[in-house]
Amino acid sequence: MSVLNWQKSSYSTEAANCLYLVAAPDGAVKLRESDEPDTVLTTTPGRLRALLLGVKAGEFDHLAQ
Repeated sequence: MSVLNWQKSSYSTEAANCLYLVAAPDGAVKLRESDEPDTVLTTTPGRLRALLLGVKAGEFDHLAQ
């Protein structure tokens, strides 16, 4: 089993509120939060890109109310 080198988001400033990402050997992108490090979300680079573009475009702003 290979060790994954998680990278902390540069937008994460508080130790208890950090997002970590890693590109897995199989090409997937894995995400985890510092509060729940054993809970890992797995997606593809394309789907993560679509999500980030949607967030930047404000498509999910109604959910943050």
